Amino acid sequence: MTSPTRVLVLNSGSSSLKYQLLDMRDSSRLAVGLVERIGEQTSRLEHTCVTSGDARERNGPIADHDAALKAVAEELTRDGLGLDSPELAAIGHRVVHGGMFFTEPTVVDDEVLTEIERLIPVAPLHNPANLTGIRTARALRPDLPQVAVFDTAFHTTMPESAARYAIDPKTADRHRIRRYGFHGTSHAYVSRETARLLGKDPSEVNVIVLHLGNGASASAVAKGRCVDTSMGLTPLEGLVMGTRSGDLDPAVIFHLARVGDMSMDEIDTLLNKRSGLFGLCGDNDMREIRRRIDEGDEEASLAFDIYIHRIKKYIGAYFAVLGTVDAVAFTAGVGENAAPVRQAAIAGLEGLGPAVDPERNSVRSGEPRLISPDSARVAVAVVPTDEELEIATQTYALVGKNN
Repeated sequence: MTSPTRVLVLNSGSSSLKYQLLDMRDSSRLAVGLVERIGEQTSRLEHTCVTSGDARERNGPIADHDAALKAVAEELTRDGLGLDSPELAAIGHRVVHGGMFFTEPTVVDDEVLTEIERLIPVAPLHNPANLTGIRTARALRPDLPQVAVFDTAFHTTMPESAARYAIDPKTADRHRIRRYGFHGTSHAYVSRETARLLGKDPSEVNVIVLHLGNGASASAVAKGRCVDTSMGLTPLEGLVMGTRSGDLDPAVIFHLARVGDMSMDEIDTLLNKRSGLFGLCGDNDMREIRRRIDEGDEEASLAFDIYIHRIKKYIGAYFAVLGTVDAVAFTAGVGENAAPVRQAAIAGLEGLGPAVDPERNSVRSGEPRLISPDSARVAVAVVPTDEELEIATQTYALVGKNN
């Protein structure tokens, strides 16, 4: 009997469930889908069987994640890809926060669940939903390995000089305050694919990765290992994002509380949901912002300039951290699709080595590619991220050898 080679990847949000079923013999996708608005009357399930090309949609109430995963299982069964298939090797789960305890993919048991639960205070929006997905999947297939792949794991190689905040260590340790970083599966995948694009092994290159989506983060990757990243204790630190402020003088919080008479919850909402590009100009869609700029909108133009200025600061800082840089890689929704962002982020940095070829930059493609001129001392790349494939790869590497 051949060993099972399929991995189901689950990404559970507070009211959504994204999933992909992959065959790890060739990393091909067999099925993909999304359940959204879980818990509402207007729930929707979109499912595509990649092998047959059949796309289906369900509309109507889906009460909770248990019902959502059961609905997904039904759709997979209709395609002959059900959760009871002997070809299914494991289920891989995205877990946002693993703290310092989890530094690599981990087979889930009761102790692991307890530790993920203990980390809820530093990831209150994400870890509870991730836990729900794991528990639901375990109940449906208690005999199958469930693997947690952590967003923070790739960044645990940061030295203490990068990971520590300059506050009393005893206080920091007691409350688990340190820089963890996020989007780790994306940064790991993109840094490795960038090395491949250059025809080198990841251990031979230094890469600055810019993950620019509605959430945005940068990382400095030295010879395959993360040595610095822009997000910190939470995903709020760092770059200007769709609705998050990124870096901020911490005294702004005190000022808003004392002078603005705002509660902690109100400040939290302001900085996480009403700041960033949305707070600056009322839009967090880069396509709409660029349209407004083209029409002469000064508010949108200023928001774009603030966004780009922060990216440039991090690129420059990571040149200093790494010493030598082989490539700057753009990824995620904005990084992969917004040519003006890439052009503006690199403009003026040619003295450091990177440069953008306007013609190459204007080409739209779903493939990894170089957009720098051949003469550039530092390559500039666009590398579409694939977090689901990275989760599946890490999951199968952990359990496949035991099957």
